[in-house]
Amino acid sequence: MRTVAAGVERLDQFPRPMVNVYLVGDVLIDAATTWDRRRVFGQIEDRELSLLALTHAHPDHQGLARDICRERDIPLACHADDVDAMEGRVPISGEQLTNPLLKWLQASWEGPPHPVGLVLQEGDEVAGFKVHHAPGHARGEVIYFRESDGVAICGDVIRNLNYLTGRAGIGEPPDMFTYDPAENRRSIRKLAELNPSVLLPGHGPAVTDMAGFESFVTAMPAD
Repeated sequence: MRTVAAGVERLDQFPRPMVNVYLVGDVLIDAATTWDRRRVFGQIEDRELSLLALTHAHPDHQGLARDICRERDIPLACHADDVDAMEGRVPISGEQLTNPLLKWLQASWEGPPHPVGLVLQEGDEVAGFKVHHAPGHARGEVIYFRESDGVAICGDVIRNLNYLTGRAGIGEPPDMFTYDPAENRRSIRKLAELNPSVLLPGHGPAVTDMAGFESFVTAMPAD
């Protein structure tokens, strides 16, 4: 694992951080895809866990959630607006505009439903991070923000990865995976208003150039 902020580790992935899973003390943040079983289980094998908390319930973030929670006998946490998706009452990716290939790929990543033991709301706290609801990409998307030092675990509110080249670069999540891009831009501005010192996204390396992030936010289209 790689330490990416005080008390925050990111699970390794070769050759670069494409699908991120973070460990904050004994709280695991996100559960990658079903394809990541060996990578994730191998790295958490010797670590104590008390909770698995999702940034949102999409296939590349909830894929191993049921299996981790069952094997480690820990509760699952997600925002109230993603509970129905995580528990199987609505499709995980039901509102995304996807072509048949992407639907097949997402289905192969997606984990089975699992009961949510801790329903998160705006202002709740997880592992010393405050929960901020940030919809747009997913209805239950959240930012976990630590006010003491400005660390933000921000899921797919932004990405720091070009999916075609694999190179780092701040961007909005692709429209085809986002039910309301304009709403997500409002969530990006909400993230910027928190005045973060480092962004830990769901895809790509940590963002430490806050001036670059601010320029990206300023250049975004109006809602």
